[in-house]
Amino acid sequence: MKSPSEAAAVPLTGTLPRDAFCPQARRRFVLIAAILASALGFIDGSILAIATPAIRVDLGASLAEAQWISNAYALTLSALILAGGAAGDRFGLRRAFVAGIALFIAASLACAVAPNPGVLIAFRAIQGIGAAVMVPGSLAIIAKAYPKNERGRAIGIWAAASALTTALGPVLGGFVLSTFGDGVWRAIFAINLPLGLISIYLLLARVPADAPTEKRSLDLGGAGLATLAFGALAYGLTSMSAKGEGQMSGPSIAAGAVLLIAFIVFERRQREPMIDLSLFRIGAFAGANVATFFLYFALSANLFYLPMLLIAGWRLSTAEVGFIFLPLSALIALLSGPVGHWSDRIGPRFPIASGSLVVAFAFAGLALLAYVGIHNFWAGVFPLMALMGFGMALVVSPLSTAIMTAVEDKDTGAASGINNAVSRIGGLIAVAAMGSLAAWIYAAGLNTGAASGIPDFGEPAPAGLAADLDAARVAASDAAFAVIAAVTALLCLLSAVIAWATVSGQPLPWSGQSENPQN
Repeated sequence: MKSPSEAAAVPLTGTLPRDAFCPQARRRFVLIAAILASALGFIDGSILAIATPAIRVDLGASLAEAQWISNAYALTLSALILAGGAAGDRFGLRRAFVAGIALFIAASLACAVAPNPGVLIAFRAIQGIGAAVMVPGSLAIIAKAYPKNERGRAIGIWAAASALTTALGPVLGGFVLSTFGDGVWRAIFAINLPLGLISIYLLLARVPADAPTEKRSLDLGGAGLATLAFGALAYGLTSMSAKGEGQMSGPSIAAGAVLLIAFIVFERRQREPMIDLSLFRIGAFAGANVATFFLYFALSANLFYLPMLLIAGWRLSTAEVGFIFLPLSALIALLSGPVGHWSDRIGPRFPIASGSLVVAFAFAGLALLAYVGIHNFWAGVFPLMALMGFGMALVVSPLSTAIMTAVEDKDTGAASGINNAVSRIGGLIAVAAMGSLAAWIYAAGLNTGAASGIPDFGEPAPAGLAADLDAARVAASDAAFAVIAAVTALLCLLSAVIAWATVSGQPLPWSGQSENPQN
């Protein structure tokens, strides 16, 4: 799951005079359309983790297929989001935004009627292509429609609405799944049709068209290489957990590494590259992005596999587990503003490092909880998720500040776009790698053979499973998730250390001294 604050860190495009594009009376339609379009992605992303066990039961999906239902979307979105942002400049923001929404809702309808995991995975990838244009377009069109003295308020309303949909989506989705059964997961995708159509209507009927601002290259060659590289890496990592496909993991990972090198070489030779690799020569920028990768790797792994443990392993209801994302969204929405002001005063170093450390403690607590087998959601998991939300609230706004202040003003759009892509790539790799680790630990924790009828990790147990086998399944599930949480806690600790060593700002909030690493 990606937070609204993270999604806001996309490049803002468009330089036409504001009133030439959108008269004051029509700006509210731009804002409403952008909020509705953003809700499409945020609702899908936050509910999917809750719905994954139901999807697995209904479609008979394996763990590897469940990973790809998430990763197919993440792959195309992360690889194409920078090209999607450039599309607004090349073709006009309104035109590109409408095209992205239309493709997203068409793919959503196909997902809603998918007969098997393979079809669902294919259309999730197409959803990601639509989102790669839609996500940067939502914020960019607000920035273009509103003058500077009104833009902050408009973006604040957008962010608050996005946080609300991210927080309430899983709660409502979990309640619906608990009430109407596993098959209702298809409504998660079908709801995108009315939301998307309203957004498109407002844009076409109420918002004037804007002219392209510049003929920027979309760098489709770079986007294609990035998709192949990260797709091969994700496939190799995922296939480690897939029965009968483990032998493909080594060659796939090697192919991904070669393609990634080819992508870097290709980008360095482009006149208008998708990613300006020279920015990584700046120590503070490179450090902030490495910290971002580790932190969002850890966040994505836990938010994807924890609901599986709670619903399939502990047999909690989806209505109860639906509250799992509430502390994260609520605390980011409430604290990002004050933390941002604090970061402006003392620099982003301490907030990012301390926030990452808080998240590390939260994930270590989840690891301990699972390891000792304490199956209590409200007294155990929920407080730790609140602690994690507090830590992320300390990080999100200062991390954007660190990225922006590390580069020249002319490069801030490119820098924010790169950081957004890095966070999504971290999530992509996390779901692939941690699933294979969980499958291995789960299998090692069972003393029974495959013929025993025990389901895979994260798969709900069939009715009538013998008590001793069910107990073994739950214990193995706890052990598998405990390892995921422990590994991700260490990665958050590493993120804190990297941020402390590379990001500018006071080492301690009370020191009154700011240290700015040389870039």
